[in-house]
Amino acid sequence: MAGTRKPVVEVRRSQRRRRTVSAYRDGERVVVLIPDQFSRAEESEWVDRMLARLAAREGRLARSDAELLARATRLINLYLPEHGPAAVPASVRWVTNQNGRWGSCTPADRTIRISHRIQDMPDWVIDYVLLHELAHLVVPSHNAEFWALVGRYPKTERARGYLEGVAATSGVPLTD
Repeated sequence: MAGTRKPVVEVRRSQRRRRTVSAYRDGERVVVLIPDQFSRAEESEWVDRMLARLAAREGRLARSDAELLARATRLINLYLPEHGPAAVPASVRWVTNQNGRWGSCTPADRTIRISHRIQDMPDWVIDYVLLHELAHLVVPSHNAEFWALVGRYPKTERARGYLEGVAATSGVPLTD
C-alpha cells in the first residue's frame, strides 16, 4: 500500500498470559500483548496478525455519533417507551478521554458520552452501555428503580460479565 506507514509496535510479554494475544493502539504506536513463552517467530507472526486485525477493525469502525443517537432512539422505544422525552438525550457522542468508565451521563444537560474503547465490542454490549446511560436520564442514581430499568435489556447480565472480563484483563478498574 503506497503511502501507508507501518506503526511503531511495542511488544509486551507476560508470564501470566498462556494463550491469549491482544493488541491496542496507544497514540501513534500499537501495543501487542503476548505470552512470555512465545518464540521470536511466533511473536513476529502474531504482531503481523494483530496489526491486520486492528486495521480491519478500524476500517469498520465507521460508527458515528449520529449512529449512536439512532441506536439510543431505538433503545428508548424498546426498553423505556413510557418515559418518552425524559429518556431522550440532548446529545450522545463517542469520546476518547474516558479510560476509567465505559460511558457517562450528565442528567442536568442531558448529555451522554460513550468511551471509544467499546466501539469494537459486540453491538449487544454497546446497547447495554448506552441503555445504562439512558436510564440515568430517568433515574440519576444507581438505586433499585434504575437497575430495574436497565434490567429490561435481556442481555444485561451477559454484557456486564463481558465488560467485567475486559476490565479484569486490561488491568484498569472501571466504574459504572
